[in-house]
Amino acid sequence: MSPATPANRIDATFASLRGVGKKAFVAYVAAGDPDLTQTARIAFALEGAGVDLLELGVPFSDPLADGTVNQAAATRALASGTTTGGVLRAVRGMRADGLKLPVVLYTYLNPVYVYGFERFLAEAAAAGVDGVLVLDLPPDEAERNPELRLRPSGLKFIRLIAPTTPPDRAKLIAASAEGFVYFVSREGVTGEQQSVSASIDERMATIRQATSLPVVVGFGISNPEQARESARSVDGVVVGSAIVRQIGALGTEPELAARIADIVRPMVRAVKDS
Repeated sequence: MSPATPANRIDATFASLRGVGKKAFVAYVAAGDPDLTQTARIAFALEGAGVDLLELGVPFSDPLADGTVNQAAATRALASGTTTGGVLRAVRGMRADGLKLPVVLYTYLNPVYVYGFERFLAEAAAAGVDGVLVLDLPPDEAERNPELRLRPSGLKFIRLIAPTTPPDRAKLIAASAEGFVYFVSREGVTGEQQSVSASIDERMATIRQATSLPVVVGFGISNPEQARESARSVDGVVVGSAIVRQIGALGTEPELAARIADIVRPMVRAVKDS
């Protein structure tokens, strides 16, 4: 499979997991935290720990959907000199070094707009990015932008559905999604929580009516017990802040990547055993 058409990695990963009755573990890290060299090492370590899909946050100075942990990570990444172009080059380097994980870029519209829609999407596809999740770009607005509709084939647009999204709106968003649907398990911003949302099962029925795509749940899942519980009625679980917090604490640790893999491995097992 060539780097220019890598989006089948998302489809193939979920199809493979479904075939054996397993759920996906999705890990989020902020690209460039503490720097892009370490991000690459962490990516390979996460792959070795059993992670199924990697979300890379493109650092932005005003990440409104993120809690304090991920905001701090974005600040550290920007301070290390990380740019949007640098993130794309880093992904290209990871692919050249043999990274097989599907990669989704988690970003806000502003960095994409400043970089240039067409340029960003073309370079992302060429680098080996499999999907893009633009948090603050609704699907109906995306349809009004021809440069987004003419994106490279194979680059998936991931969509978010929130617990407050009305059912009709949720169906519209789910119907326009590609790769998978990201269900936000609770209101507010990203960040670790003491318990998982009780609304996951209820909202899944509405989403399943609108799409046959896999559905993953995220925002607030931070330990193996929460990961196992959240995985029951969905196709995958996203863990971000719990990983990012440890990267922030261990940033100067020589064995940072290995330490992060050790932290993630029990959560991966919990999801696989769910």
